[in-house]
Amino acid sequence: MFTREQLIKLLAPLIVEQILTVLVGMADVVMVAAVGETAVSGVSLVDSISVLIIQVMGAMATGGAVVCSQYLGKRQLRDAGEAAGQLVFVTLALSLGVTVVALAGNRHLLSAIFGSVEEAVMDNAQTYFWITAMSYPFLGLYNACAALFRSMGNSKVSMFTSLIMNGINIAGNAICVFGFKMGVAGVAYPTLISRVTAAVLIFIFLQNRHNEIRISNLRTLRPRMEMIRRILSIGIPGGLENGMFQFGKLFLQSLVSSLGTASIASYAVACNLVTLLYLPGNALGLGLITIVGQCVGAQKPKEAKAYTRLLTVINYLILAVVATAMFFGADVLVGFYNLSPEAGEISHVLLRSHCVAMLIWPVAFTLPNALRAALDARFTMAVSVFSMWVFRIGFAYLFVYLFDLGVPGIWYGMFIDWVFRAAVFLARFAGFEKRAASV
Repeated sequence: MFTREQLIKLLAPLIVEQILTVLVGMADVVMVAAVGETAVSGVSLVDSISVLIIQVMGAMATGGAVVCSQYLGKRQLRDAGEAAGQLVFVTLALSLGVTVVALAGNRHLLSAIFGSVEEAVMDNAQTYFWITAMSYPFLGLYNACAALFRSMGNSKVSMFTSLIMNGINIAGNAICVFGFKMGVAGVAYPTLISRVTAAVLIFIFLQNRHNEIRISNLRTLRPRMEMIRRILSIGIPGGLENGMFQFGKLFLQSLVSSLGTASIASYAVACNLVTLLYLPGNALGLGLITIVGQCVGAQKPKEAKAYTRLLTVINYLILAVVATAMFFGADVLVGFYNLSPEAGEISHVLLRSHCVAMLIWPVAFTLPNALRAALDARFTMAVSVFSMWVFRIGFAYLFVYLFDLGVPGIWYGMFIDWVFRAAVFLARFAGFEKRAASV
């Protein structure tokens, strides 16, 4: 169904977009590091909550993208447009609700999640959380619209919008942090402004009459329960999966926060750097949603399975280069963050062990996107939630408290989680064609 040119047109902008997002995220942490370790720690605590929210909204966007892709594969453009309107409605409703809770809870919510941390760390976290929480509805709208463009096979628009968003963010950070000396607020306000700008732009682009899917008027956003249920049948399992996954990471972040400021800072820096390793798999996974969704909609499960294998191989080829470079360049990369000697040493251990473990990651995290696009989201949810809480969290607490391994013990538990996921998803993928044909 897809020529080589069409695959490149879809996947290349997605990879560029992921690179932009990761590099700007790294730049944020580097700039905040100039304020001090308490600022890095405060921002990292809030980011762990923000990632939870973003992942849940992203799962809803994925549900809508799968539905739209399957309608496009069947050439049912009217139904695809209706699904697009319902996706935007659901995402906006969800993100507005989350914003209200975040603004109302603020410091109490942070204290309940992370417990007792240094006062300076909590003050920075509160400031950053208050400002960035106002951006969630705009981020939700952006994610929904970007997912719709990807379902049409047009990822250039989201790449272009991401370029503008990240450009505003990084320029604003430089001005506010280094120019106006605004501290943590100097990172938060540019984030808010950039997300508002991106949401407005991409929503305007979606109105183009040449799009296969577009939201031509506000009537499209009126709730239609049948279509909402179809989107939520994929979005809710994905949201629960991502939500429970991020809740688990919050538990681990809370565990890290009990180990001291050096551990918090080293964990934040390592997590920030390893996102470079995830970006090819994340981009290819987004592409798989569109490719497999359209193939399944057109009743071509063999092609869907072949494309999944192809993109998984491409993921490994890219990882071989990036992980090797990061393993041997760990000293230089960690040096950018101005960490204390203790925090720097921990970051080195985390970074290098992660590079080796990436041999497992594509099968554990990129491959399941093909299953979700074939309406197998409930299975991936069940496996992911079970593995997260039993293996990642269970072994993390075991390694930290019983074996006294410190922060590295948390990642060793994570690697065990990856092994279990990879084994189960590979076994499930063996019967992919039969299940896809019945959709």
